[in-house]
Amino acid sequence: MKYKRILLKLSGESLMGKNQYGIDPERLSDYAKEIKSIYDKKVQVAIVIGGGNIFRGLQSVSSGIDRVQGDYMGMMATIINSIALQSALNKIDVKTKLLSGLPIDPIAESMSRQKAIEYLEDNNLIIISGGTGNPFFTTDTASALRAVEIQADVILKGTRVDGIYTADPEKDKTAVKYDSLSFDEAYKKNLKIMDLTAFTLCKENNLPIIVFNMNNMGNLMKVVSGENIGTIVK
Repeated sequence: MKYKRILLKLSGESLMGKNQYGIDPERLSDYAKEIKSIYDKKVQVAIVIGGGNIFRGLQSVSSGIDRVQGDYMGMMATIINSIALQSALNKIDVKTKLLSGLPIDPIAESMSRQKAIEYLEDNNLIIISGGTGNPFFTTDTASALRAVEIQADVILKGTRVDGIYTADPEKDKTAVKYDSLSFDEAYKKNLKIMDLTAFTLCKENNLPIIVFNMNNMGNLMKVVSGENIGTIVK
């Protein structure tokens, strides 16, 4: 395996599958199997998952909910998704620890860098929920922060497209895919890979990001093995 310790960032929307909201059991099961495939190869895996399939903090402003309270609701949504993923992984014999940026005992342990690394080195997969534990920060920022904390080799951003394009490939059929980009190139081209806070954190800590299609079964193994799929930003 090219990468020994990874942080996998999944969007909450990806769990919807064919549904309009919530969690699709079939998609959840597929993801669990994909993740198990690299776990069985002794890759140390940390996961951060969003909550957009349940609630987005920014939605709160338009619906009359205070932004700070809305962001906390979004963090709770990430915890719900993380519990669901933990359950799916436990069913297929993946040792999993659930940590949280928000204190939420007894459901999840409070996030601690030392604890997270110890769990990884003891052959546990870890899911880090609850965002950063603070309002105004996205799960992109949380994933970058946690990846830096645990000294991950790379952030793998699983999406429904196979990389970064010059335009949205679902809307523009002439969009061209990038195989690789520097952080500066991605910034100058205003490519929406992660929010600026997360992107800056990765750049300053020399942490590469690979964007790939998580919905194609087998892709996660290919990425971790070093195959040239998706787009790498470094």
